[in-house]
Amino acid sequence: MADTKHMRLGDILIQAGVLTESTLNAALKEQKVSSMRLGEILVKNGWVSEKHLAEALSRQLKVPLVSLARYKPTPEVLKVVPESMARRLEVVPLSLLDNGKLLVATADPLNVVALDELKMVTGREIELSIAMVSEIRRAFEQFYRVHTTLEEAMVEVMEDKPADSSLNLVDVGVDDAPVVKLVNSIMEEAVKEGTSDIHIEVFERGARVRYRIDGALFDSLEYPKNLHPAVCSRIKIMSGMDISERRRPQDGRILLKVGNKRVDLRVSSLPSIFGEKIVMRLLDQDKAMVGLERLGFSPDERALLEDMASLPYGIILVTGPTGSGKSTTLYSLLEVMNTPDVNIITVEDPVEYTMPGITQVQVNEKAGLTFSETLRSILRQDPDKIMIGEIRDQETAQLAIRAALTGHLVLSTLHTNDAPSAVARLLDMGIQPFMVSSAVVGVVAQRLARRLCSSCKKEMQLPDAVARSLDLPPGTRVFAPVGCDDCRNTGYKGRTALFEILLVDEEIKRAIAEGAPVYEIRKLAISKGMTTLRKAGIKKVLDGITSVEEMMSETMQ
Repeated sequence: MADTKHMRLGDILIQAGVLTESTLNAALKEQKVSSMRLGEILVKNGWVSEKHLAEALSRQLKVPLVSLARYKPTPEVLKVVPESMARRLEVVPLSLLDNGKLLVATADPLNVVALDELKMVTGREIELSIAMVSEIRRAFEQFYRVHTTLEEAMVEVMEDKPADSSLNLVDVGVDDAPVVKLVNSIMEEAVKEGTSDIHIEVFERGARVRYRIDGALFDSLEYPKNLHPAVCSRIKIMSGMDISERRRPQDGRILLKVGNKRVDLRVSSLPSIFGEKIVMRLLDQDKAMVGLERLGFSPDERALLEDMASLPYGIILVTGPTGSGKSTTLYSLLEVMNTPDVNIITVEDPVEYTMPGITQVQVNEKAGLTFSETLRSILRQDPDKIMIGEIRDQETAQLAIRAALTGHLVLSTLHTNDAPSAVARLLDMGIQPFMVSSAVVGVVAQRLARRLCSSCKKEMQLPDAVARSLDLPPGTRVFAPVGCDDCRNTGYKGRTALFEILLVDEEIKRAIAEGAPVYEIRKLAISKGMTTLRKAGIKKVLDGITSVEEMMSETMQ
């Protein structure tokens, strides 16, 4: 590779294949009559992306390129560089290194005047890293706003208030209160980070906020314990909970708009020995109707599901553990069915996403509106298709079967390990084998496996023993996780779905009616072409989408 230290920026971009000679000449011509830097001109005109420019600068100057999503600067680090200075110089302090240097990110590492000022004001040597300017500007909001509102909230709570004080709850509800800003910041950052759940928990010596991203929990923020009651009170006000009740678990709901995103937060509080723990599940309304083609189904699987969805009656079951994407699959199937000539009614607990053209009913156990009671009423509403959020008990199962056998197409979910086990689960609920065989037309089992980070995954040869256990030839090459700035050093970024679809044809119906055990039904389905979760996972491994370890942890042999 050529020594890029003495290469011009434009030549590096041309060498990388992201810029042409003629475009570079046009940019240089514009630079002569402008006060802008070459990189700014290239990005402004859309000739080069921010990312490509940052990568080229990193290569040219031998300065590491970082992703700010990986960093959570502590309050001590943020105090070293005041927000006003950080914004003016467009730098972000990231950490204090063991050698005493201050690690900062900048989009303009050649701005020596800014770096000299930073060195003089902080009294520290500066260790440079490069980040995209858009990331740096976002970081001002994410890092400094949370830090500032946390400090303001701490002052408000600690002034004249004992550690166990519940605060004046009227004051907590004021829109411009620091605690309000802090809670809003926690929620808004969670949405921007693609978080599925927010965990707010308190311990003996402090409290913390964690985000669940791609199935794993990451620390986001720590704050003093005596601020925790105010944080909980604010969230309980927003979610419609009883703020005076701290001894019993409660559930609530918050509707949030962050930018153009509409997010529904399902809130749960739980009393612990040191105070209440709050968990909020984020349901992005804009992600509900993603379409079967974007869920990860192959063309053949998609065609099979669409055929099932067009049937006039029967039950389609979606199975998998909590958080495996069952609801998203159900809503995507409903979207396929949702035409003007069809009456669709759902019974859910809770209603996760609203769908135009569909009547959705929220279960309310306290008011006596159970799944089974609602289902009885729905059957008197002339439905064509019915979606039941979950079959939880024998009564609901019997009503669902009865609906399927009387001319309705029913969709629902169960918690089972694979598709054939859904049959056994219904039998365990007391449904007769002949009724199960007559009603069930198909089962979809699914899992979510973490997707390998495309920025850092590396190719490797599978050990022969592992290859043999997966029925793969010796010497099979796959990709493994490494970890980088883009993926928070986990090696994974995003998730991919694995599916197992059981089509209940006449032969399988007969086996179910005759009481065949699950392993025989599974064997029969595989002989008819069913792709198991394990096989679906192996294909994703061979395609370089996920790792062997992730696939094996999410599937069973």
